[in-house]
Amino acid sequence: MKTSDFYYDLPEELIAQDPLMDRSSSRLLVLDKVTGMTEHHVFRDIVNYLNAGDCLVINDTKVIPARLIGVKEDTGAKIEVLLLKRGANDVWETLVKPGRKAKPGVRISFGDGILTGEVVDVVDEGNRLIHFEYEGIFEEILDRLGQMPLPPYITHQLEDKDRYNTVYAEHPGSAAAPTAGLHFTPELLEQISKKGVEIAHVTLHVGLGTFRPVKADDIEEHHMHSEFYMIDEKAAEMINRAKDRDNRVICVGTTSCRTVESAADENGRLKACSGWTEIFIYPGYQFKVLDCLITNFHLPESTLIMLVSALAGREHVLAAYEEAVQERYRFFSFGDAMLIV
Repeated sequence: MKTSDFYYDLPEELIAQDPLMDRSSSRLLVLDKVTGMTEHHVFRDIVNYLNAGDCLVINDTKVIPARLIGVKEDTGAKIEVLLLKRGANDVWETLVKPGRKAKPGVRISFGDGILTGEVVDVVDEGNRLIHFEYEGIFEEILDRLGQMPLPPYITHQLEDKDRYNTVYAEHPGSAAAPTAGLHFTPELLEQISKKGVEIAHVTLHVGLGTFRPVKADDIEEHHMHSEFYMIDEKAAEMINRAKDRDNRVICVGTTSCRTVESAADENGRLKACSGWTEIFIYPGYQFKVLDCLITNFHLPESTLIMLVSALAGREHVLAAYEEAVQERYRFFSFGDAMLIV
């Protein structure tokens, strides 16, 4: 299957630049994965599609202000560092721009020396390992100096950092938001819970690997970067219980989907676990756990639109996307949502 099979034409003005004031007032396109039929609603109507006994799986990772602007200590040249993956002893895997200025041994100062880093190695695809030095608590320094790592297609400044996190974000560690969850409010989650839907919290720290463009012509040649996930005993029990009762498991976002599919055994059973996943889901994949998916509208030729196509079929998905363009839906991170049932 070719990468170009997942292309669609998107007018630039449909890329959402700002979040809506009311998270749950986004639009919702409902797609029947069997028939390809669509319906149009407001996101808060999602409660009408959830039944008692269903299990809603949410990713409670928290995006950190991972974008740091610093200067080279020797020349004063500006340099941008994006934190991707935390290692041991204050060493982070990072994406550095411009990379040519970040050779091993280069030292970078952030916030007039409040935080300093030294490039210690160059790893996969030119990413840099940087060892950071500071006094105090790293997270507090990052909150003071860092910026939210918004995708490059969002050109507006984000007024409120919290709007690039879900209302249930709990475990810091992501370089990008699990954006399907941005539509939920505490009130909507309470309404869903009162209906008898169990809400299972899982964690997958979203790295840039999820969003890297597919450069291979043949999608099977694309390699996903690893991301860390955790499922506790309570979440595993909720998901297993739904499957045992022939209720549905509805994942909020591709990251929740990839978490449960990575952790499940061959019978679709889950147990408490943690680890690293490089799972790449594309058409032909047989889902072991997931029944339905809540998701945003994804970039053309991305691994995310391939995952959605694995669930609902490429033709149905591309037809729904074309309809969303015609209906002037808002696309990508701060855009509208789709429910695949």
